[in-house]
Amino acid sequence: MMLTPVVFVVDDDISVRESLELLIQTAGYQSETFASAQEFLSRPRVLAPSCLVLDVNLPDLDGLELQKRIAANRVDMPIIFITGYGDVPMTVEAMKAGAAEFLTKPFGEDVMLSAIHNAIDRSQAALGLEAEMRALRQRHASLSRREAEVMALVVSGMLNKQAGGELGISEITVKAHRGHVMRKMKADSLAALVRMAERLSVSTHQVKA
Repeated sequence: MMLTPVVFVVDDDISVRESLELLIQTAGYQSETFASAQEFLSRPRVLAPSCLVLDVNLPDLDGLELQKRIAANRVDMPIIFITGYGDVPMTVEAMKAGAAEFLTKPFGEDVMLSAIHNAIDRSQAALGLEAEMRALRQRHASLSRREAEVMALVVSGMLNKQAGGELGISEITVKAHRGHVMRKMKADSLAALVRMAERLSVSTHQVKA
């Protein structure tokens, strides 16, 4: 079931919060508003697609600082900055740090909605990628130690015989482990297994002596 996207608003001006909340809800999204960055930081992360409409100039912690704090663990939540008096350096700093948009007040409703739609699309794509990676890591974690070692050698380009020599086991045993790896990883070809390994950053460093 697709969860309703959430648009967070952080602005110390209550009139801005209220007008944005109405606009967001009219567009069919959930809305949560906060008067300060600290108030927003205390809100646990949501698993639904989301974005953050963030005022640059806040009383306690400003918008750019909040962006830095959440950059690492909320990559699935694009930020739309809003400001009453933005300057070029501020805009550049925000965009370089990954902001989805930088809007100067007053902005048109259609401009804001377009920015929100684009940000939610980005969020959905990021969440989808995160779910894929989580499933891939779980499949890799299900491998036995020997299977993980065989996978690391095979994706590095070694033949079964070479991998057997490296691990001190027979070629037939390598083939058996390789078969288990392909099944557990749900890889239908060696090329697919190599791509999975690249995404997981699996290397021969994982092979234990």
